[in-house]
Amino acid sequence: MRSVFFLKRQLGIATLALSLSAQSGTADPQHGIAMYGAPELPPDFVSLPYANPDAPKGGRIVTGEVGGFDSLNPHIPKGSTPWQLRFLAYESLMGRNWDEPFTLYGLLAESIEVGDNREWVEFVLREEATFSDGTPLTVEDVMWSYETLGTIGHPRYHGAWGKIASMEQTGPRSVRFTFNEQDPEMALLIGMRPILKKAQWDGKDFAASGIDEVPITTAPYVIDDYEAGRFVSLKRDPDYWGEDVNFMRGQANLDEIRMEFYGDGTAMFEAFKAGALNSSREFNVEKWDTQYDFPAIDSGDVVKSVVPHERPSGITGFVMNTRRDAFSDWRVRDAMLHAFNFEFINETMTGSKQPRITSYFSNSVLGMQDGPATGRVREFLEPFEDTLLPGALDGYTLPVSDGTERNRGNIRQAISLMEEAGYTIEEGVMTRPDGTPYTFEIVLSQGSSENEAIIDLFTQSLERMGIAPKITTIDSAQYKERTTTYDFDMTYYRRGLSLSPGNEQKLYWGCDGVKAEGTRNWMGMCSPAAEDLIDQILNSDSRDDFIAATRALDRVLTSGRYVIPIYQWNISRIAHVKELKFPEQLPIYGDWIGWQPDVWWWEEE
Repeated sequence: MRSVFFLKRQLGIATLALSLSAQSGTADPQHGIAMYGAPELPPDFVSLPYANPDAPKGGRIVTGEVGGFDSLNPHIPKGSTPWQLRFLAYESLMGRNWDEPFTLYGLLAESIEVGDNREWVEFVLREEATFSDGTPLTVEDVMWSYETLGTIGHPRYHGAWGKIASMEQTGPRSVRFTFNEQDPEMALLIGMRPILKKAQWDGKDFAASGIDEVPITTAPYVIDDYEAGRFVSLKRDPDYWGEDVNFMRGQANLDEIRMEFYGDGTAMFEAFKAGALNSSREFNVEKWDTQYDFPAIDSGDVVKSVVPHERPSGITGFVMNTRRDAFSDWRVRDAMLHAFNFEFINETMTGSKQPRITSYFSNSVLGMQDGPATGRVREFLEPFEDTLLPGALDGYTLPVSDGTERNRGNIRQAISLMEEAGYTIEEGVMTRPDGTPYTFEIVLSQGSSENEAIIDLFTQSLERMGIAPKITTIDSAQYKERTTTYDFDMTYYRRGLSLSPGNEQKLYWGCDGVKAEGTRNWMGMCSPAAEDLIDQILNSDSRDDFIAATRALDRVLTSGRYVIPIYQWNISRIAHVKELKFPEQLPIYGDWIGWQPDVWWWEEE
């Protein structure tokens, strides 16, 4: 098994924010931009530090997904799209270096310029940039893309568009965005929007497009073949315009990226063992240790690679929808956390080999610290003391069971919490104040056998409290519709978080998401403290304040008891054919967006 490690740099995670006081802009065009301080790489850098500029071209990667799809447009709320298309099939003005907390370098844009206080940002397009059909990229394409995405595109784009006071062409290849409020992150966020070809959508309804419209983009990969719900194949464009751009050297090495879709995880794993797939991420450490012993592993044709990272754990588990009466009371949510017997579930599912997520930013310098809030963290929280839930200021940790199946102590505590919230057990049934049985619906997407197994164990614990939840398993299209409209009481939830939290936090936890459909705020939270802390993160003028504000936000989120956390994956486990290679040097984000398959290559031995 191949294990790889980070090459230690003087700029490590402990100094991720550098000096926030250096965030003011410059009057001259630059090759890149950092959220805090200056970009690490010089203008003439050869390649990203985790890319191999000498990597050969060729080969293919075939990965599996559980579920299906009915759209090829990842930029609108309608339909279910292979999530990879958003990143593989489109390019933006700037590209992200995953070896720095938040730094961008020119991709479609050859330069970026900002005002002294980042009140505006201007990009100059590369003259050589073209779409896959050979037509040149124009400022008109850029401006149309921003307006279209910001008005009728996915809600993830609407927030940034609302902060743009004006958008204007300032030269043959330049465009300027002026902002209507102070937000230093906006100059970077604007550089990361996907760029579409305006002419492709003339006379067509962009917001209603689906499986019948193959995108024309500037990206190195184009959709070559697909079958709805079955597979998507992307081929490397031999005429890709950006092969010699330093940001792209060592990237887009594979000739084909193919995604196969399966009804469940078991069928997908069997397909990998049979050779239909040639790369597979494994999230279950017990399965990794005990079931990856098939002939291709024994012969060395398939290798197991362990890849560490230094990014936050994010949150993975089962979210409770506070819009619904079932979970509007925090004491009920706390009862669910006590009833969820993680220690027993972890032993059953992974042999207790997988650590639990302890907070949203755990596994990183941004995570909340044990015990009462102190110093600057406490100062940020105290103005909202009356709105905070128990534990935010004084310290909060997740309930820990005794590891036995019956979990007697925590079940007693869960029943006590339900009683505090006005519920009673009548003839063995948990009963609402109005005399009706207390129950709720858990909605799951088809194909996730692991989630179904976890919920089965959770349900057994709930039965000891007189609670019989309804479990509904639906196909991916129905699941997308119901989660978009928050039509669930509880469901599986996963949100990755970065070392540079910013405006996306409002999409995840902001009050607007309580009613606006399609946000990531599945729990329906609206916290004045969280709103203020996100603003503090965005406008911090010192490294210490940035970290303190994030740690304070982590306390608000975790003590809110919105999600029942399960495992964290502080390393990635990838099994792949021996011909698929990756560089020894890893980005601080590890196996993250823009690593596989972007910098992997195929090499025959």
